[in-house]
Amino acid sequence: MRRILAIAAFLPLLGCGPVPPYATLPSDAVVGAGDPARAAIIGSAYAFGTPESLEGRPDAAARAAAEVEYLATEIPTGPRWVQFNPSIGQELVAARDELRAALGISPDAPPQVVVNALYAASRALRAGDRAAAERLLQPPVFQNGQGALLRLASLPPLPRTRTATALTYEELNRVDQDGKFSGAGGGDGGKQ
Repeated sequence: MRRILAIAAFLPLLGCGPVPPYATLPSDAVVGAGDPARAAIIGSAYAFGTPESLEGRPDAAARAAAEVEYLATEIPTGPRWVQFNPSIGQELVAARDELRAALGISPDAPPQVVVNALYAASRALRAGDRAAAERLLQPPVFQNGQGALLRLASLPPLPRTRTATALTYEELNRVDQDGKFSGAGGGDGGKQ
């Protein structure tokens, strides 16, 4: 009988798959008491919807790319976003893949490592330390720092990213207007 109970206790675990990779935003992702997830949605939609705003600004492009990297893990899995159309998460994953290819980021890189590196490089660039930014964007995550900075300073057309970020912004507005937003958590999908 004990053996049966012991086996039965582990049955629920059999249905559990591996936890998908997850990323969070750094504490300086938003100033003040703002919601970092909302800020990432709005900021990335603006950045990729107006690509001229990123031209010659690798610091801003790095930050926007980090926001998409984060959203590609947060929106599909965060319980806060259950009212979102599931296709939004799929679009963000495709956008992340497009950005990784454009920036020379390894497709296998852990999302948190990518977010951390891009934000750190953005900070270094804002501080005027290009050499530090290059050091932060090195293999195995990035192909090379100098190349990554050149790509960030002059992004190619990113149609999937532009579409995904615009759709995410529209979906946020739709859910807000419908009054169905769960509002749980502070942008981390309720993960502790």
